[in-house]
Amino acid sequence: MRAVWLKEFGGPKALVPGDAPDPVVGDGQALVDVEFANITFVETQVRAGGPAPFRPQLPVILGNGVGGVVTEVGAGADPALVGRRVVSGTGGSGGYAERAVVDAAALFEVPDGLALDDAVALLADGRTATMMLRAAAPGPGERVLVEAAAGGVGTLLVQLAKAAGAVVVAAAGSGPKLEVARGVGADEVVDYREPGWSESVAEVDVVFDGVGGDVAREAFTLLRPGGRMVSFGLASGEWADIPDEAAAGRDVRLVRPTASPEELREFTLSALGEAAAGRLRAVIGQRFPLDGASDAHAAIESRGSVGKTLLEVRRR
Repeated sequence: MRAVWLKEFGGPKALVPGDAPDPVVGDGQALVDVEFANITFVETQVRAGGPAPFRPQLPVILGNGVGGVVTEVGAGADPALVGRRVVSGTGGSGGYAERAVVDAAALFEVPDGLALDDAVALLADGRTATMMLRAAAPGPGERVLVEAAAGGVGTLLVQLAKAAGAVVVAAAGSGPKLEVARGVGADEVVDYREPGWSESVAEVDVVFDGVGGDVAREAFTLLRPGGRMVSFGLASGEWADIPDEAAAGRDVRLVRPTASPEELREFTLSALGEAAAGRLRAVIGQRFPLDGASDAHAAIESRGSVGKTLLEVRRR
């Protein structure tokens, strides 16, 4: 099968297309013919060998989210899964390939009426956005600031916060990105690249921090007493690192969500269900062929991408 290998840490060109052995399905596993693979910002950090949740042993095939059709199951897995459209995590690697073996119990069947590429785009980001929203729990009429509002998680948070009755302020890094945020329902938009950008924003009750660094620290100053700040990303390359004492001194909370595996699964199911019902829309801004994985990583690192970036591995 075709796959994309990372044989040494480095820039996007370190991702090299090539052949790989077909994976062998084991007990409790399912073999998926991959049609779409999800790409995350974290994977660009892993590829570069920089700060990331894990550092794989090389060589490795990156990719932790795939969507496709089950073609085979191992002993102990439900044979009825064969032929079903599914999305699933791979456990951290193996997604940038034409076939992937996954835990059959961890599969999500794609609901009727939801396109497979949309389901892949929601697999990780939908779970994250749903978890962040429930942790901060914005109420009707509260003001919510969403950083990186044109990104995969950000565009979903804008929609979910609006559905909860909040007034949403979208912060993003360019005019086109602000238009993306408006397109998914933001009430106000602000370009956080502009010096003093926060001076044009009234106080808020919730900050969803997807940028970190100076942007997050400036957004923190906008919280009114009783406000909440929850971080979901570090597009700047660093976390906000706001001391708990600083939050306590201003009577605001730094929310650090935790969830059990069962809750994480429920978050994903909720996002897929909302999308199937037409109440949540995944924004897929960029698509690349499998052999173009290096270009996909370069696009994400350029900060020019919007919404979700997918690899189109194969089409039925």
